[in-house]
Amino acid sequence: MSRSASSRLFYYRLSVASRTVAAVLGGYALSAASTAALAVTLPMPRAEAVVSATVFSFLVYSGAVIWAFATHSALRAWLGIAAPTVVCVAVALLGAPS
Repeated sequence: MSRSASSRLFYYRLSVASRTVAAVLGGYALSAASTAALAVTLPMPRAEAVVSATVFSFLVYSGAVIWAFATHSALRAWLGIAAPTVVCVAVALLGAPS
């Protein structure tokens, strides 16, 4: 195997590892943040809002995993998961009762 092919293989494996971490850890962070944001903003009793937000979090996590491996680059996978996570955290913090 030539040095160039070896280098490309290394970067490909690094990209797959990065996407895997983005899918697992980033997806978890996104689903937790979206659950918190929905739990404080849904217009229903608190217990029902929490249960509904938790059920929805399974769809969010699945979507994050699919997104991480469907995008063109690992950077886009990270940004596509990190940006909504930051928005959800802001909504959860701003919408939380004082």
